[in-house]
Amino acid sequence: MKHAIDLTRGNILAVLTKLAMPIMATSLIQMAYNLTDMIWIGRLGASAVAAVGSAGMFMWLASGFTTIARTGGQVMTGQMLGAKEQERASLYAQNALQFGIVFALLYTVVLVAFAKPLIGFYRFNEASTVRDAIIYLQIVGGGMVFSFVNMIFTGLITAAGNSKTPFLATSVGLVANIILDPVLIFGFGPIPALGAGGAAIATVGAQIIVTLMFVRYCLRDSLLKRVRLFSRPDGACIKDIVRIGLPSAVQEMIFAGVAMVIARMVASFGDAAVAVQRVGSQIESISWMTGQGFASALSSFIAQNYGAGDFHRAKKGYHTAVSIIIGWGLFSTALLVFCAGPLFQIFIPDETILPMGISYLVILGYSQVFMCVEIVASGAFSGFGKTLPPSIVATLLTAARIPAAMWLSSTALGLDGIWWSITISSILKGIVLAILFWMYERRLARAMPQSKQEQSTVSI
Repeated sequence: MKHAIDLTRGNILAVLTKLAMPIMATSLIQMAYNLTDMIWIGRLGASAVAAVGSAGMFMWLASGFTTIARTGGQVMTGQMLGAKEQERASLYAQNALQFGIVFALLYTVVLVAFAKPLIGFYRFNEASTVRDAIIYLQIVGGGMVFSFVNMIFTGLITAAGNSKTPFLATSVGLVANIILDPVLIFGFGPIPALGAGGAAIATVGAQIIVTLMFVRYCLRDSLLKRVRLFSRPDGACIKDIVRIGLPSAVQEMIFAGVAMVIARMVASFGDAAVAVQRVGSQIESISWMTGQGFASALSSFIAQNYGAGDFHRAKKGYHTAVSIIIGWGLFSTALLVFCAGPLFQIFIPDETILPMGISYLVILGYSQVFMCVEIVASGAFSGFGKTLPPSIVATLLTAARIPAAMWLSSTALGLDGIWWSITISSILKGIVLAILFWMYERRLARAMPQSKQEQSTVSI
C-alpha cells in the first residue's frame, strides 16, 4: 500500500510523528483554507463575514453525519488491518463511503430547499446579511457530497497508516481555493464580482478537485481499489460503523447545535459580534484543528496496535501524543493571549470591532491546553472503539454552555460572558476526559492476562 506505515512496529515516537505530521499539516492547511475565505470576505465587511459564518454553522452540523462514517470506518478499517484481515478492511471502507454518500445527498436536499428558514434562525438585523447567507448556504450545500467524501477518504487512508496522500490532496485544494477566492469574490476581467456567492463557488470547486485526487489514488490502492460503491451494503458492517461512529456523531451535532444557539445569542449584540465570533474561531482553529489531526493519527495508531493485541504499545502511544499536544496547546495560548490584536486585524481591519476581537481571542486563549488534551483523549478512546465516554462528557459540558452563557452575559461581562462560558466548559472537558482515560487504561491493564503484559514490547 503506497505511503502506508505499519503502526504496530518500530519506535513509537518516530512512527507516531511520521503519521501525525502530515495529518497536522493537513489540518493547518484546512485552517488556512478557511482563513483564506475569511481574509477575502473580511474585505467585504462584517456583514458578509457574519453571513458566511452563520451558513458555515450548518456545514459544521453536517460534519456530525460525516463523523458516523469517518470515525466508524476509520476505526474498524484500522482494526481489521491490524488483525491482517485485508478483505474485511476493504469491506468496511466500502460501507463507510456508501453510508456517507447517502447522508450527504439527503443533507444537500435539506440545505438547498430550506436555506431561507434555516438562516432565519439567527434573526439577523441587516437584509444584506440574510441574502448573502442564503446564497452561500445553497451553493455550498449543493456541493456537500464532495466535502463528505473527502473527509471519509481522509479517515480511511489514514487508518492504513498513510497520512501523506490526504496532505497532498488537501494542499492542492488550498492552492485552488486561494486562486479562485479573489477572482470569484471581486471579479476579474469578464468574470463578474459574486461576493459571498463567489466564496462558496470557490470552496465547492476546490473540494471537487480534492475528490478527484482521492479517486485517482483509490484506483491504485490495494485497500480502496476493491471498493464497489454500487454493490449491496453489508448490514453487519454498517451496524459496526454506526456503533462506533454514532456517539461521536451525536457529540459533534450537539456541539454544532449548541454553537448555533450561542451564535444566536451573540447576534443579539449585533451582526458585528457574529463576525467577531466567526473570525475568532477560525484563528483559534490553529490549536483545535491541529489537535484533531493528531487525534486522528493517534486513533489509527491505537486501532492497529489494539487490533494486533498490543495494548501496552497503544497506551504508550497515547502518553507520547499527550506530551506533544500539551506543548502545542501552550504555544497556542501564548499566541492568542499576547498577539490577539495583530492577528484579528489581518481579517477585519476595522478599529471599531477590534476590542471585541481581542477579548474573544484572549479569553478563549486560556483554554487551549485543556481543549487539546480533550481532543487527543477522545481520539485515544476512539482507537479502542470506546466512543461513548468522551461523547457523554463532551455533550453534557458543551450543552452547559447555553445556561452559562445566558447567565454570564446578563452580568456586567455582557458579550465577554458568552466567551467565558466556552472557555470554562473547555477547561472542564479536558480535565474530566484525561481522568476518565487514565481510569480506563488502568482497568484495561488489569483485565489483560499477565503473560500478555509480559510479552508486550514498547520502544520509544
